[in-house]
Amino acid sequence: MSKITKRRFLALGMFSGMLTSPLLRKSAWAANRPPGKGRLLQGPMTGAVSPDSIKIWLRVSDSFDVAIAYGRTPDLVDAETSVTARPSRDQDYAAVLSLEGLRPNTAYYYRVLVDGEPDPYAKARPFRFKTAPKANEDITFSVAIGSCARYAADPVQPIWNSVDRYDPDLFFWMGDNIYGDSGSTATLADEYKRQRSVGTYQAVASRIPQLAIWDDHDYAFNNSDRTNPIKAEALQIFRKYWANPAYGADGVPGVFFDYTYGGVDFFFLDVRYHRHPNDDPDRPGKSMLGMEQLEWLKERLASSNAPFKVLLSGSGWTKAKGPGGDSWASFIAERDELFEFIRQNSVGGVVLCSGDTHVAELNAIPWSEKGGYDFYDLVSSPLAQTPSPSWLDRKPEMRIRQAFAGSPNFGLLTFRMQPEPVLSYNVINQLGEAVWPRFEILASELRNGKDTALRKMDDLSRTRFLRAKKGEPYYQ
Repeated sequence: MSKITKRRFLALGMFSGMLTSPLLRKSAWAANRPPGKGRLLQGPMTGAVSPDSIKIWLRVSDSFDVAIAYGRTPDLVDAETSVTARPSRDQDYAAVLSLEGLRPNTAYYYRVLVDGEPDPYAKARPFRFKTAPKANEDITFSVAIGSCARYAADPVQPIWNSVDRYDPDLFFWMGDNIYGDSGSTATLADEYKRQRSVGTYQAVASRIPQLAIWDDHDYAFNNSDRTNPIKAEALQIFRKYWANPAYGADGVPGVFFDYTYGGVDFFFLDVRYHRHPNDDPDRPGKSMLGMEQLEWLKERLASSNAPFKVLLSGSGWTKAKGPGGDSWASFIAERDELFEFIRQNSVGGVVLCSGDTHVAELNAIPWSEKGGYDFYDLVSSPLAQTPSPSWLDRKPEMRIRQAFAGSPNFGLLTFRMQPEPVLSYNVINQLGEAVWPRFEILASELRNGKDTALRKMDDLSRTRFLRAKKGEPYYQ
């Protein structure tokens, strides 16, 4: 046996000390980190639903196996189990699970399974959802819309209690779904997680399918456009936190997609990723949508046979904000090109929706004056922050209802498909009250040659509009 010298003894002692140093202990822990107790952190949130399928988003505490047990009885004795996913750290431990082979227009109950067991904090009762009806069913259904949910300004968000009471079949987010306002993708992700954790939102998210587009604040920066340096990263974050049916088209990145429910076609538009700067000269070639998305939209509109075709945009459709404003008002050449395509190709039933303005509005663009029909812009904002008085200085082409700035709000579209397709719209305030006389439009009124906007105004809006046409002040 070799003799241990003093030098060797000291070296062995140093090596032994290194093995027990805090730095190496931390490295060893990281390499063999125990995942702890598996549980839901956010969700579940229902997403894209069809007559035979639904997507469900969720986020768990670590990289665990996750699945959905689902059935048609509340006790889930008939439960089937979805395909298992194992979200990674790169996915922020979020996953979207698809349930297939479902029955149309049918209520289902479900639980989230983490490592094969029900989430330990959601054992009391299962969640539920309802599949979409077949397109040819004689149905009435409703869609809630909203925008501008600023967690920092309103972390409680009582508006979701009103949404829950109305129990719409779908909820559409029209942008500024979070206020990221940062070049840090970690900050964008944190804002999504804060919004998903709002207590009043939980019942709505787990039951009412949620679909979304973005606007500037969730795209990264206020009034941002195609020059946004982190737009690709912002798109990756967006895709992690929603359960949409699609994101963009082949070779064309973005958040746009089309979606059909109950015989109505919805077109969700991306008004940020390809957008030219607002202050560029407004002339042919200046684009909010980008050439590829615009052509995609025209092709989809021309091929649609739906009685209503609803176009959802984060930016408002009217001229209200004026040249250089952060809306379609800075892209009138492209907007009017789209409207003329609709007129020239006799595409009927087009209705517009938007958000962003921090006030609820119902406006119209009178394309009947050009041989087409009047386009209505149904505007809901904000979901969660103080409404703004800026609408007083803005001039849309026509106000069908006076702007509502009394509280956070959501819009409610109701479609009755038989015997004649009809759409009604109102805005619901934070107390769950409708704020206007009901607006209603028949699909047959959205045809070339139909002039409807003036007679659909409420009395006050008509008085003010006719007064302004004579050169007098709109408000007096």
